[in-house]
Amino acid sequence: MSDLLVRSAGEPDANGSVLRVTPESAGWEYVGFEVLRLGSGEAVERETGGEEVCLVPLSGRCTISAGERRWELGGRESVFAGLPHALYLPPGTDYRIEAAGKLELTVCSAPAEKGVEPFEVRPGDIRVESRGRGNMEREIRPILMEDRPAERLLVVEVITPQGHWSSYPPHKHDRDDPPRERYLEETYYHRVSPEKGFALQRVYTADGELDETFAVRDGDVALVPRGYHVVSAPPGYDLYYLNVMAGPVREWRIKNDPDHEWLL
Repeated sequence: MSDLLVRSAGEPDANGSVLRVTPESAGWEYVGFEVLRLGSGEAVERETGGEEVCLVPLSGRCTISAGERRWELGGRESVFAGLPHALYLPPGTDYRIEAAGKLELTVCSAPAEKGVEPFEVRPGDIRVESRGRGNMEREIRPILMEDRPAERLLVVEVITPQGHWSSYPPHKHDRDDPPRERYLEETYYHRVSPEKGFALQRVYTADGELDETFAVRDGDVALVPRGYHVVSAPPGYDLYYLNVMAGPVREWRIKNDPDHEWLL
């Protein structure tokens, strides 16, 4: 199995976690990602520590409390059945997540010094975009991109219809070369509908030192530490992915593979 692929454990551990990526486990510096699965009435207590976090329910509802503040999040049946609802929390925050029914929730994180004040992103706040054309068309759902405040985190959902290509043409963001490109580490959290399906992801560098193509299944995470990257959803299977990005500068600046940029 590729070192860039992280499989879900399937069953939650004692803390509700079914998948976890840390900067240490990924071999990089900034991006952390975790998926929690809780039963009705179950709760977990967390602290952000030296990180800022963005909490995104995949399905189900929950109450999140931090100090005297409370937020009711979620409500969609699946990632394919509604727009995201999210909560940003800064470093140094103790918080509690309590599930109201079955809950799947992601914890997106990155190191931060101060962050910003907590805020909620409601489904009605999401400005859905269509990107690409033909069999390169996909739906973009910005959650925590540059139009919203944070210190390092960038978070976005993407729906790729069956038979379409996504993150296409291949692009990269592995060096600081402003204003053309910024260094950003990235995770892709994949969900597939129907669940028995798969998608393909390729990560490669121009010199060929890194060139991996692998199948991702429902619940897998792909790591993109460097290089160009692209995703394909085969016929019969719609694809969702949640991107988490972070780096030393919070700017989404990318470089397309020059061999394929003509497709734009």
